[in-house]
Amino acid sequence: QVQLVESGGGLVQLVGSLRLSCAASGNIRNINVMGWYRQAPGKDRELVATITRGGSTNYASSVKGRFTISRDNAKNTVYLQTNSLKPEDTAVYYCNALTWSAMNYWGTGTLVTVSS
Repeated sequence: QVQLVESGGGLVQLVGSLRLSCAASGNIRNINVMGWYRQAPGKDRELVATITRGGSTNYASSVKGRFTISRDNAKNTVYLQTNSLKPEDTAVYYCNALTWSAMNYWGTGTLVTVSS
């Protein structure tokens, strides 16, 4: 089992920044890929960014150049630096961990609200 706890969400103004954190605990040695997903009201959950244990990253086109995902394997934590935030970035952001055995784990989410 893997437990994920997100933090860092909140209310931010247009073009502001936030840094989201996700701390993993439990059977962390089995984690391969960690990532961030988001779900806006009335929409499906969508990929934001992922990062492998080796540091390879992948971004949704809507956030590329504005968001940066990073990972500290020693602290079992993944971060999402969000810059130049837009109203359409408003969503609940979920941390995800994918293990080598293809098990998916999710955090409970942290709300990001961008005001215009």
